[in-house]
Amino acid sequence: MAASTITTFAGLFLVAFFCATVSANKRTLILVDNWSVRETHSIFFRTLRDRGFELTFKTADDASLSLVKYGEFLYDNLILFSPSVEGDPLKELATECGVEFDEEKTAVIDHLNYDLSDKGKHTLIVADPKNLLDAPMIYPHAVGKNTVLVAALQARNNARVVFVGSLDFFSDEFFTSAVQSANGDKKFDKSGNQELALNLAQWVFKEKGVLRVGKVAHHKKGESNPPIAYTDYSIEIQELKDGQWKPFAGNDVQLEFVRIDPFVRTVLKPKNGNFGVSFKLPDVYGVYQFIVDYNRMGYTHLYSTTQVSVRPLQHTQY
Repeated sequence: MAASTITTFAGLFLVAFFCATVSANKRTLILVDNWSVRETHSIFFRTLRDRGFELTFKTADDASLSLVKYGEFLYDNLILFSPSVEGDPLKELATECGVEFDEEKTAVIDHLNYDLSDKGKHTLIVADPKNLLDAPMIYPHAVGKNTVLVAALQARNNARVVFVGSLDFFSDEFFTSAVQSANGDKKFDKSGNQELALNLAQWVFKEKGVLRVGKVAHHKKGESNPPIAYTDYSIEIQELKDGQWKPFAGNDVQLEFVRIDPFVRTVLKPKNGNFGVSFKLPDVYGVYQFIVDYNRMGYTHLYSTTQVSVRPLQHTQY
């Protein structure tokens, strides 16, 4: 991927997925400072429309603005392209997500990794892909240790939010501009901003990194129906890719067999989206649960629990 150019100031871009549903929803509200943003950022908006999103534009100071009606959300997604809006609610929301914004007109300055087209302030930063966090579902994700130019968060209810320190990052100018770092000889005909913006949008709008549980089965080895004693367990896990549910290819899904505390913890073996294992039951009476609790960076939280009763063999069953 080509190097990305990012200019930063005290502007705020926020994408919040309010509804913690499993599949991607398309109703998207975009709040802007003025209507010219629709022209200066037309490539980004056109990309969303081409992916089937229903875009509604409103100014951030619209007196009739409403996100909820009769207890129901009017939109599935919210994009804030209005950095000049005054007030604390946006900063408070960012703080709740672990992001702290500097004062207005603050800029990140890099005297080494700036673009040759910079006007002398060294705020037009060139981010080399090798310095970006390797997150396959969102890539690239963030820059720096203390100063973060792009940040993403997934809440416990699978709601997602992305913060970007620059509105210009999504502009047509930055999408199409050439890139050459002042500290390097290699020149790119086009920045990587558009590719990064698309990946961020796909992730935050839940077009990627979404998992769901399919069929769950538990039975005695060699049989197909649930008996009194259990030895075999399988679970189907699917991943949303390009709008279709495909078999998930993870190799680190674990199963716990729990009665207050785990009696068995083992890794499930994948086979075309079905994850299974055979194990010996504990020789202890009780009500147990098969629990799959899968939580990995970039994916929605997957949780499945199935309750069963376990008893030792009767004297006539040996």
